[in-house]
Amino acid sequence: QVQVVESGGGLVQAGGSLRLSCAASGSTSGILAMGWYHQAPGKQRELVATITRTGSINYADSVKGRFTISRDNAKNTVYLLMNRLKPEDTAVYSCNARTAFGEYWGEGTQVTVSS
Repeated sequence: QVQVVESGGGLVQAGGSLRLSCAASGSTSGILAMGWYHQAPGKQRELVATITRTGSINYADSVKGRFTISRDNAKNTVYLLMNRLKPEDTAVYSCNARTAFGEYWGEGTQVTVSS
């Protein structure tokens, strides 16, 4: 079992920045990849960025050049630095940890970008 807890959401003006954190605990040695997803009201959850255990990174086209995913293996924590935020980035951001036996989700953190 893996538990993940997000933090760092909030309200920011367009053009501003936020950094989200996702701390994993439990059987963290089995984590193959971690990532961030977001879900805006009335929309499906979408991938934002993922990072694998070996360091491979993938971004959604909408955030390339603005968001940066990184990890601290010693802390079992993944970060999402979000720059040049836009109102359309407003959503609940959830952290995901994927293992060979399943996926684990946090409760999510709200990010609101005002225009």
